[in-house]
Amino acid sequence: MAKAWHEELRARGYRITPQRQLVLEAVAKLGHATPEDICAEVRETARGINISTVYRTLELLEKLGLVTHTHLNRNAPTYHLASEADHVHLVCRGCGEVTEVSPDMAAGLVSSLEEKLGFETDISHLTVYGHCRNCR
Repeated sequence: MAKAWHEELRARGYRITPQRQLVLEAVAKLGHATPEDICAEVRETARGINISTVYRTLELLEKLGLVTHTHLNRNAPTYHLASEADHVHLVCRGCGEVTEVSPDMAAGLVSSLEEKLGFETDISHLTVYGHCRNCR
């Protein structure tokens, strides 16, 4: 991961800064994390980094295709590595648990939308809400 993102930044004329490295490492470590979660993680190493820096860095990293976000609730977006974005999120409204499942689980819905409506689905942002086995 580290070499690829370094190369991507340089190829597009961006410097490799400690802040960018720390934010990307925090996203990788935390999995699904809000900017606030990422900022708290980064501050473990670099206390001087503020939330504005984290938001700007996430915006750049998303523009470069290194991270992506989804909305798992009504709060802030949740970020994760783009290389690990090939999944559908299941969010329990009871306990808040987030489960990742293969895009194959949504294949029926995707093919039905394509066949009946000509709609090409981007399931990288697909979040399905309901109740998990324990909360039912």
